Amino acid sequence: MKVAVLDINGKDTGRKVELSKDVFAIEPNNHAVYLDVKQYLANQRQGTHKSKERAEIAGSTRKIKKQKGTGTARAGSIKSGVFKGGGRMFGPTPRNYGFKLNKNLKRLARKSALSIKANENSIVVLEDFSFDTPKTKSFTAVLKALGLEDKKSLFVLGASNNNVYLSSRNLKGSEVVNNSELNTYKILNANQVVLLESSLEGIESNLSK
Repeated sequence: MKVAVLDINGKDTGRKVELSKDVFAIEPNNHAVYLDVKQYLANQRQGTHKSKERAEIAGSTRKIKKQKGTGTARAGSIKSGVFKGGGRMFGPTPRNYGFKLNKNLKRLARKSALSIKANENSIVVLEDFSFDTPKTKSFTAVLKALGLEDKKSLFVLGASNNNVYLSSRNLKGSEVVNNSELNTYKILNANQVVLLESSLEGIESNLSK
């Protein structure tokens, strides 16, 4: 499929690029997308939640009442979870929520996400650009020219460009990544995916393996 290349002013440069059918026009695999997004979100969790168990509660260790003859259930410690101020039974403990997925599945998920965006006409190809100095105003002007000032956007660079990255960092609705950092969640979370020309070769090379 061919897509017109735009400049940073949002105007057609008169050139077109061919997007690989193997990356941008496959039948999306929804389950692969689900698993990859689930893994990404799971990896964002700190997993540092913790509650005190009975062994960690400060309190007396004496038996609080005799074993038999009280007419109530036996109880050995005031720190038991059945009493107010006692430890929590089966409470949360620190853990890692991450899980593994094989590379082929993750690759399929990213191709599926890009194909979904391409099918929705939510992919724009932009000619390569840079800024002399990091300036949010400059990046905002690009967003405005592309009609993305009120939309979530994901800019994919072919190589690291610190000035472009720093110029976008203060903008909540826009994110800049290299083609090697592209993932399923970020693709689907954006209303518009803006691919710089230099990023296409890397994306297609990474996902066509």
